[in-house]
Amino acid sequence: MLDYPLLAALAAVIRTGSFEHAALELHVTPSAVSQRIKQLEDRLGTVLIIRAQPCTPTAAGARLLRHVEDVGLLEHKLRADLAGIVPADKAPTLRLAINADSLATWFVEVIAACDGLLFDLVLDDEDYSADWLRRGEVIAAVTAQPGPVQGCNSTALGSQRYIATASPAYMERWFPEGVTADAMALAPALTFNMKDGLQSRWAQAAFGKRLTLPAHSLPSPQAFLAAALAGIGWGMNPEALVADHIAKGRLVPLLPDRPWDVALYWQSSRIVASAVGHLNQAVLKASKRWLITGP
Repeated sequence: MLDYPLLAALAAVIRTGSFEHAALELHVTPSAVSQRIKQLEDRLGTVLIIRAQPCTPTAAGARLLRHVEDVGLLEHKLRADLAGIVPADKAPTLRLAINADSLATWFVEVIAACDGLLFDLVLDDEDYSADWLRRGEVIAAVTAQPGPVQGCNSTALGSQRYIATASPAYMERWFPEGVTADAMALAPALTFNMKDGLQSRWAQAAFGKRLTLPAHSLPSPQAFLAAALAGIGWGMNPEALVADHIAKGRLVPLLPDRPWDVALYWQSSRIVASAVGHLNQAVLKASKRWLITGP
């Protein structure tokens, strides 16, 4: 049997990043937290915490954190079902993997609808977010992968529409004769990070061949949009973020008849399905408002 006070210490260290902050959360001394982690590691025969600044979990530690969070969710559901019988406790934490554009557009609405829950969001590209589920490090993910990860349910949410946009001044400088493959091979693009292949895929579909795009890397949706407005580069921005800028002439679509739709799916662990029903409903409601669900 796992010792849950020891697991609580492990979860606190991983969440806060240090033994000192975990001690404050648990109302014990840092030495007591260290002893609990060592005791748990000795019992399991493996290292669970990489002691650095900040502290991070090993693969085994991350999996145990997921277990602690699963149990917390189930107990939260039990307290709701047995209100007045089981005493209230602190809100459980949900660790989810989500792409940055969903967080910047529609997912905050989900969080607002889930009163009584705490969220720990891991940001990753929609093509890679399902990997966090496979490793057992999150309970749910917004992903571009339609097929369910083992042990998960998968629900289609709709498509996030992207528009290739740039400022009018940028268009005049880099595309004076129109948006062509030759011009695009020289014009600076914007990418979110090394995993972001959206600009390249759109350009290849638009021109029928693979292009090598010079690009700035800006790992922030807000900075990404600000860079487009400032004329630094062109990029694929969610339509919800740029529609007003386009309407007011601050941004211009590179090719107005070529939007790019990315289908998104909500995958969540079956183990805690009964405890995250409200979350699932909030995700479906928000995505219906923000994403393209029709043909």
